[in-house]
Order: sequence, then C-alpha cells, then structure tokens
Amino acid sequence: MTSYHFRHAICNEVYEKRPLAEVCRSIRQIGYTGIEIAPFTLADRPADITPEERRHHRETIRDDGLTFVGLHWLMASPKGLHVTTPDRTLRERSWRHVFDLVDLCADLGENGVMVFGSPKQRCTVDGLSREEATRNYTDGLASVAPHAAERGVTILVEALPIGQCDVITTLAEAVAIVKQINSPAVRTMFDTHNAVDESEAHATLVDRYFDLIRHVHINEMDGRHPGTGSYDFKPLFEVLRRRGYRHWVSLEAFDFSPGAKKVASDSLRFIEQVVEQVAA
Repeated sequence: MTSYHFRHAICNEVYEKRPLAEVCRSIRQIGYTGIEIAPFTLADRPADITPEERRHHRETIRDDGLTFVGLHWLMASPKGLHVTTPDRTLRERSWRHVFDLVDLCADLGENGVMVFGSPKQRCTVDGLSREEATRNYTDGLASVAPHAAERGVTILVEALPIGQCDVITTLAEAVAIVKQINSPAVRTMFDTHNAVDESEAHATLVDRYFDLIRHVHINEMDGRHPGTGSYDFKPLFEVLRRRGYRHWVSLEAFDFSPGAKKVASDSLRFIEQVVEQVAA
C-alpha cells in the first residue's frame, strides 16, 4: 500500500437531473470523496438559487461525507450566452453569469474550482477572428478574476479540441492566458479527452505545466468512461504522483448509456488498478 493517495471526484452530470442527495449517497458508497456540480442541474440561472437552497446543497454534500470540488459546464444554461461575441451587451450579460457562478461556487464549498470549457459559448461567431475572440475571452476573465480571488474560487481555463471550439485549443494557449491575467484565481486544468489534438505526449505536457494545473479530468478519447477504451492512463498518473499532485482527479464521461452507477463504479475501480500499478 502506497502512502500517496489521489483524491477522486465525479461530476453529478452523469446522474443527469437526479436529486442531489441521491447522487451524493450513490457516489460516496462507490468510493468517491469529491463531487463536481453542473450548475444547470440545480437551476437554469445561478442567481435563482436562494441562500437557503445553497445552504441546503452545501449541507447535503457535507452530510454524505463528500467534499465540494467545484462547478463544471458553466455556460450550458440559460440558453443564448456567449462570452466572446462582438455583441457587447450579450458579452457583458454572459460574464455577469460567470460572476454569479463564482458566488454559487463559493457558497457551495471552500476553495472550489470552476472548469471553463463551454465550447459553444466561447467559439468565434459573427465574423470574429480567433485573435479577437481570444482577446474578448481574456478581457472578460480578467474582469471577474478579482471577485473570484475575493471569494476563494479558482477559474480554470480549459483547452478544447479544434473539433469542438476554435478558441484556446491547446494547453499552451490556456497557460498563456493564465500568465497574461496573472491572478491566483485563474489557473488551468488537464482533460485527457480534450487533449486529442496535442502534438506532444500528454504526460509531458502535464509535467511541463504542472505548477499551473489545478484539476484533472479523466475519460477515454471518445468520451466514454475510463477502462472502456485504449487510453493509457499510467504515464499521466506517474507524473502526477512524482510531482506530488494534491488536487482532484475527476471523472467526466459523455456517454451515460451504461447507467450512472456502472459508469461511476467501473471508472473508479479501473483507475484504482492504474494507481496500484503506478505505486508498485
């Protein structure tokens, strides 16, 4: 038995819109100790979630022995949001939504992260160039960073594959934005599925940018849960172990068809086997 332990979490999205209490009981019984929340599973707009509801959600997570890890799928609702659009009014409304999510994240737990993927809500639109869209994204993120820092929340710039989005498509580009904003409340993360277009080995990239990586998502390259495909997770976990990674490793699957409990259980058992091999 190794003295080094990874902290495993899962996004509640795999359970779709089942009650949070039911989800928490299930994933804790399976063996996870952390939970990510997709905000749209709680309400269409974060501002609509009352202080009483926030306290209840926080207590529900805590009472089942779980740690709130953070938020994911930030811009899925309400419909129509876009953070890089040339439409200034829409862009400001969209960043106000991110501002409100910072408050939700802080109210649900301490030291939470916000994984900022949301491909459809940040890609180029209406003739905007990649450079212009990236600038709008960076400016918007910089505008909410002070509030995130004040509330103890870290916003994570997530690189996305070109097939999903044409704004921030590599970990290097994500890191460049993090360095440009230069705020402790803005960092990046690594997602195995979303790194499909990277030209270097994933473990090499994680090692290079380790100091700015605050979160790791694991899944197969086709979006299914770990263990159903051919992705070799061992080099990634070897780097994380060697570098003393202390943040969360979180399951994000896109194929829910096997059922939430099977996806959650099979993934954790598979990753535990990988960790045992790394520790051997």
